[in-house]
Parts: sequence; structure tokens; C-alpha cells
Amino acid sequence: MKNIFRTMFWVRSLRLFRSTRIYSSQHHLCKTRYFSKDNDRGSWESIEGLLHCSANSVPLSPVSFLERAAKVCRDRTSLVYGSLEYNWGQTHQRCLKLASALTQLGVSRGDVVATLSPNVPAMYELHFAVPMAGAILCTLNSRLDAAMVSVLLEHSHAKVVFVDYQLLEIAQGALDLLQKRVTELPILVLITDSDCPATIDQTSISYEYERLLADGNNGFDIVRPHSELDPISINYTSGTTSKPKGVVYSHRGAYLNTLATVLLFRMDLFPVYLWNVPMFHCNGWCLPWGVASQFGINICVRKVSPKSIFESIAQHKVTHMAGAPTVLNMIVNSALTDRKPLDHEVLVMTGGSPPPPQILSKMEEFGFSISHLYGLTETYGPGTFCAWRPEWDLLPHEERSKMKARQGVPHACLEGIDVKDPTTMESVPSDGKTVGEVMFRGNTVMSGYFRDLKATEAAFKDGWFHSGDLAVKHSDGYIEIKDRLKDIIISGGENISSVEIETVLYSHPAVLEAAVVARPDDHWGQTPCAFVKLKEGFDIDSQEIITFCRDHLPHYMAPKTVIFQDMPKTSTGKIQKYTLRKIANALGSIS
Repeated sequence: MKNIFRTMFWVRSLRLFRSTRIYSSQHHLCKTRYFSKDNDRGSWESIEGLLHCSANSVPLSPVSFLERAAKVCRDRTSLVYGSLEYNWGQTHQRCLKLASALTQLGVSRGDVVATLSPNVPAMYELHFAVPMAGAILCTLNSRLDAAMVSVLLEHSHAKVVFVDYQLLEIAQGALDLLQKRVTELPILVLITDSDCPATIDQTSISYEYERLLADGNNGFDIVRPHSELDPISINYTSGTTSKPKGVVYSHRGAYLNTLATVLLFRMDLFPVYLWNVPMFHCNGWCLPWGVASQFGINICVRKVSPKSIFESIAQHKVTHMAGAPTVLNMIVNSALTDRKPLDHEVLVMTGGSPPPPQILSKMEEFGFSISHLYGLTETYGPGTFCAWRPEWDLLPHEERSKMKARQGVPHACLEGIDVKDPTTMESVPSDGKTVGEVMFRGNTVMSGYFRDLKATEAAFKDGWFHSGDLAVKHSDGYIEIKDRLKDIIISGGENISSVEIETVLYSHPAVLEAAVVARPDDHWGQTPCAFVKLKEGFDIDSQEIITFCRDHLPHYMAPKTVIFQDMPKTSTGKIQKYTLRKIANALGSIS
């Protein structure tokens, strides 16, 4: 009898041990716990006749979208860049050969491959080729200086770095700095194209992109992820704060957020997508994979301008494009000679900082259809969107613009979003007034911060991802961002939203761009300080701006200081408020 009980004990213990094992992927980035059968009696394992096998279970990965496109639409155009054009069969073959070439360079499962490039074809291909080789893609901001690039190359442990010819000097400077701190430098691969000037000395470069790709094998056997939780990419935060962190995406999260983004963008089959959003930013909001999933055409451009946008729309019949509110602002304030009338609907997805309603309204007057989304690097880009309700079409024009400027509801693949008191973790009432912190949870939230467990644990405190954004929740469940936690201005005990002041500033006919930060004050604690860039041909003074704000806001919210200057921005178009705060702090107290 004792032997029977002992045997039962060991069998039960073995089952419990096996069912509570922890899976750790490369670099210990992801961990998932599986619960015991005793605590999960409704699981598929308890139902007779069911199997979990390769026939019904494959790790989710967005690489599969390219494979499907090559099989289904092999001869359809996949990418256009100037006079260069590829079809999906060619793109698939090029990515296979590039993945093969990477393994020949010594890249293996879990290694990091970095990029420093604008939106050129190589950048698109690397989004597939790197994970095909089992490696992790790390897309670096192309506006960074050599010092920061060297820091990120060191932190990411990049084994290879692909560098566009226009950024070669920065990359070489970064490697010179890095050489002083590490013993082994990443291999540099130079990306060139037909416009590459002859003045660039390629003799010192060991590898050039096209030659490297040509040496690869187009019959390469893809290195599949062991688990869909394996990392697919590292995205360093965009630089709105002074210390970037490496946000890790998984194959699973990238797959799901790709599908969610395609859905919220109303991206039907065979779209023509214009690349305005940098692919290095949140992996282009997951749309390198998304366009492949819909057999679309990628229109790649080196530099974004109103003229190139209108020309691309007219020439290629662009159906979809995206951009930060500053890109939209650039379009509505473009020269008449740069504009071309739209002869078809172009769907535009915008996100980043809350867009001023006036900009959304003017874009629609031009014939663009705007979808407003919200998210962070930590949510793979898009996390929520302002799901438009048909009854809102009947609202007055100004009210429609206000509704469209809200950040909305979670997309189809996000488990939950809420506005909570960060101290008590209680949800704020849906009154459109009570401010709380936006929090996320679900499969499209990052795996964590690369090599920074302390920051990861802080971000995931109490089982939610803490965004640092302040918002209100309306009675219909839609959220509306009021400010970043660090951007709120506390003046005389009152909380002032910089976004509300900026919205008023953008309504002034002379204002092209605006940003508001706190200026220290010995009496009030802080007062609003407005930074303004005027439209060409306008000349007004600070008092006119202040008076305008006092006419449209409670007087305590109106700026006390106005500074006219160009706006420092990230490469994704976000105004770098931390730079403006330094300027405001240096001014000292106004009282």
C-alpha cells in the first residue's frame, strides 16, 4: 500500500514539475508558465481524442506572410523604389539568399543584426531575412549621432550592422568609438543604390549588400523559431526621453499586431502603401509584414516631403499611407505648387502625439480619409484606434474633428486597455474629466526591455503595462489622451494639460507648429511656456499669442512665456519636449 502511495506521489510530482516548467528563449527574454492539470481541468489535455502536434500547431511568425505572398501572388509587384521594381517571388528569393548570406557571416539563432538606414528596399528585405536566419533585427534610428549609435550597438550586442551609404560616416564614427570599449566589432555591410556617389570609398568596406546577397543560397532552409515567444526584433525607444531602452518584440506579438493593424487600417487585398513612417520605428508599425499579408505594393522613398507624397499618390495610385501628426501638418501647410488633387480615396493612419483637430479637418478637406490610432514602442506601435461610428457623421464639422482626435478603443488583438489611478490601480470613472494613467495588457505588449529586468518589472507593475500617458475615459468607453505624465504642468495646485493649450495654439492662423512645457516659477510652482513656429509670411509677437490663448482658455491655463523657434524633433516627427524643457528650465522663474 505504501509503495502504491509512493508511486502516486512521484507521478503527481513529475506531472506538476513538467506542467510548471518555465520556458526561456534566447537571452532569457521571455518566460511563460504552464499550469498543472489539477489547476486547469478544462484544458484540451483532459478531452479524449485531441492532439497537440505539427498538423494543428505552428509557432506564429510574420515571416509566414512573405512565404504565402510568394506562393499566391508570385508575379504581382511587391516593391517599387524609383525605377527599381520587384515582384513577390523575387522579394522572397532575395530574402532567402540574404538570410543564407547572414549565416555565412556567422550569424546564428539569437544573434542581433542591426540596421542604420532610411526606407530603402534593403530595409524592407531585412525585416524578413534577419528572422529567417533565426536572428533578432535591431533597427536603429537613422537620425542618431555616432556617439549614440555606438552606445546602442554595444548594448544590443549586434553581430552585424547594415548601413546605408548616406549614413556611412556616422556608422564609421560609431565603430571608432566602440573599438575603444569592446574587443570585437560588428561586421559592417554597406547598402548602396544607383544614386550612390562615386566619392564614397568602398575599398575599405568588406561587404556590400548586393554582393553579399548574391552569394546566398535561394534554397536556404529557414531557421524557424523554437517558440513563438522567441524575440524577432529590438526597437530602441524613439528619443522623446533622454535614455532609450531596447523594447523586445516576439514573433507572436509581431504576427498578431500585424493582423490588428491591417484590420484597423481597413487594408484590403492588394493595397498600395507609401512608406512615410520610418521602418526603424516600431518596425514601421508592423506594416512591412502587413503589406505582405495582403499581397500589396510597397512604395519606398528615401525622404518624405509633401511633393514626394502627392507625386507618389498620383503616379502609383497609393491607397494607404501613415505618418505622425507633424507629417500631416506638413501636408496641409505645403506650397500650392507641391500639391496635386486626389482622384481617389487615400486612407491615412496617424498616431504619435495627439493630433490637433484642425489638422485632421484640413486633411479631410484635401480628400484624405483619416484613421487615428494610439500606441507606444512598447505596444508594437498601434494599440488603440478611434473606431468611427456612422452616427458621428451627422455631427457638426467641429464636433466630428474632436471625436476623431480621441485615442479610442483597443484593436482586435489587444486584451485590454484602461485608465487607472497608478497608486490605487482603480479604474477612473467614465466621466471624460477624471485623469488617470493609460495601461495595457495582452499579447501585443512587449516582452520586456532588453537586458534591463529592473525597468521591465517597473513597467509591468501590478500586471499592467504602465504607459506614462495621462488620459480620461468617456462614457462610451473611448479614451482621450490629455498629456504625458512628465509633461503635465502643475501651476498653483492646478493640473494643466499641455495638449489642450497646444490645440488652441494650432487654431491660430499664424501658427505652424507648437509645443508647451512647464517653466519653473517661484510663486506658482510652474507656468506654461509655449514654443511656437510661425507659418511663412506671418510676423506676430508673444503678447498676441498669449492674448489669443486667454480668449480661448481659462486664464490660468494661458502661456506666460512664448518662444519663437524651430522645433527639435525625433525622426518620427515627435517634438522633443525634453529639449524644450531644458530651455524653459534655464529661463528660471518668471515671478
